[in-house]
Amino acid sequence: MTETRVPTPTLERLATYLRVLLDAREAGVQTLSSRDIERLSGISAAQFRKDLSYFGEFGKPGVGYSTQQLIECIERILRLDREQPMLLVGAGNLGAALVGYPNFRAHRFRIAAVFDNNFVKIGRPFGDLIIEDIARLKEVNAQIGAQIAIIAVPANAAQEVAEQLVDAGIRAILNFAPTSLKVPPWVYVRNVSFLQELAVLSYHLAQEPKHSRDGWTGELPSEPTRPASLAARVKETSDAI
Repeated sequence: MTETRVPTPTLERLATYLRVLLDAREAGVQTLSSRDIERLSGISAAQFRKDLSYFGEFGKPGVGYSTQQLIECIERILRLDREQPMLLVGAGNLGAALVGYPNFRAHRFRIAAVFDNNFVKIGRPFGDLIIEDIARLKEVNAQIGAQIAIIAVPANAAQEVAEQLVDAGIRAILNFAPTSLKVPPWVYVRNVSFLQELAVLSYHLAQEPKHSRDGWTGELPSEPTRPASLAARVKETSDAI
């Protein structure tokens, strides 16, 4: 039997559901319906159920979904139930921000080593790490065994860095460099472009808004999730799956 390939947008939505579920658990909410998920995530209940259907059957009709069980299932699906060491290439300002990002550890991701080719930086502290010479990348990763790496270098250096990472056994790359990478088919790349996101925002600013400030009462169409009030909001509905 051929394994079903899960669409990337589904995996992205799973991460959103996980965030909602973690907020719910923090607020003491033990069960959620698909309508609760819709209200808290902005993703339709039908889409939520369809996304889960790729991985089996979840929830109980008339009861809903166990918050804890669904957290554990999604973490297992996304491989967030185990520690995953990562390599970081680029010890600049962006690299410093990434090393200090607390949510990595919260989801069992850990930057295990940082590399640079600047001899002024090599050997210096970088957060809790010491900056390694990128020439030792393969040697260092032979001890760490990381499969994920983050590229935070200028565009003109990114391709060479990617090739070094692949040679060191990396199979997944989060690329912050503003350029497209050429990698073997077994290596998965996700590109993060701040300019792309800002360009989209800039475009929308120039368009005729769908809504106007005139007559606005201050009520938001979808209230941001706040753990302190989440339990009360979930109790507003008894919708089942």
